[in-house]
Amino acid sequence: MRSNTIHRVAGIVVLGQLGILIAFGQATTVTKPLMAEDVFKNVQILKGIPVNEFMETMGFFAASLSYNCTDCHVPESLENWAKYADDIPAKRTARAMILMVNAFNKSTFGGRRVLTCYSCHRGASTPKVIPSLAEQYGVPLDDPNEVEILNQHPAGSTPEKILDKYIQAVGGPQGLAGLTSYTGRGTYDGFDSDNLKVPVEIFAKAPGRRALIVHGKLGDSTTTFDRGSGWIAGPDKPVPVLTLPRGDDLDGLKLDADLSIPVDLKRSLSQWRVGFPPVNIDNHDIDVVQGMTATGSRVKLYFDKESGLLVRQVRYANTAVGAVPTQIDYSDYRAVAGVKLPFKWTVTWTNGRAAIELSDVQPDTPIAEATFSKPAPPLAPRTGPTTQ
Repeated sequence: MRSNTIHRVAGIVVLGQLGILIAFGQATTVTKPLMAEDVFKNVQILKGIPVNEFMETMGFFAASLSYNCTDCHVPESLENWAKYADDIPAKRTARAMILMVNAFNKSTFGGRRVLTCYSCHRGASTPKVIPSLAEQYGVPLDDPNEVEILNQHPAGSTPEKILDKYIQAVGGPQGLAGLTSYTGRGTYDGFDSDNLKVPVEIFAKAPGRRALIVHGKLGDSTTTFDRGSGWIAGPDKPVPVLTLPRGDDLDGLKLDADLSIPVDLKRSLSQWRVGFPPVNIDNHDIDVVQGMTATGSRVKLYFDKESGLLVRQVRYANTAVGAVPTQIDYSDYRAVAGVKLPFKWTVTWTNGRAAIELSDVQPDTPIAEATFSKPAPPLAPRTGPTTQ
């Protein structure tokens, strides 16, 4: 992927992956989510999917072909977002490819999504048709995210043991119960800040409430979650305030909130499993535990075998053309009111990468209830697209 370019132009992609959320137990008002055709013009094949899924589908294309936005849209779209709706050969080819892949999966795999753009392209703009001897005889790069369960009943290790070790490592049940909320401040560095550090604030309150505010040059980008509901607001988002529908994204963000103060982590996911092959990240041996979200999406949690601390989370969101991963790496753990919290985390997904580094965290500070509510539209002039 052309990372320097795509990180810059992908500002229309939701920041919600940095996420946050809440438990689904409280009754909420169900509203119909905005669909792609409600927000963007000239949508022909990808109708009937929520806006956040539509944007993640764009990320799937980018990851599969190493493309950025202007590779599929006209260059003028960067300055005039109405130009994203222009019909050009690349978009017509993409539509034909979607129909071809859908037809193949239907006729060959009973509709299961086995073949995707990435199956053939693998990061190239054109499918590879000749075997690569360099790949065949070279040293393969190990990707810890790609490990899968090999042993259904591993000896000596259970999800409960690994999760209990983590809870003890961060402060134990009693220590976690004593931390009810915190406020953190630091810097954010991502595609939508032109890879410059800008101020960021995070607010967390147990059980499962969290808000993230990035103070960017164009205005604030805010993600808030409150017991089953989540919103994203910002000057560079597809709509001024986007309500996230129930699904993979909301499930993932709920886990992020639960991990902010992991007092009840075991109940955050279900169907916990172990049995992965040996994994090493940054020269640290890792225990991998897999769980399932409320809507049936897999999540992998990576724990340092020596310290017991969580070092990585990998989760997946379904799109119209395939599943996209989100990876969150945690580091620089420091004690806050007797509880170890990561002061740095890096979020990587198909549309970019962002790093948050906290410099100050204050425990048990008063946090207004409105902090976790639906945010107001950004005050700065909105530069987001109305067409696609």
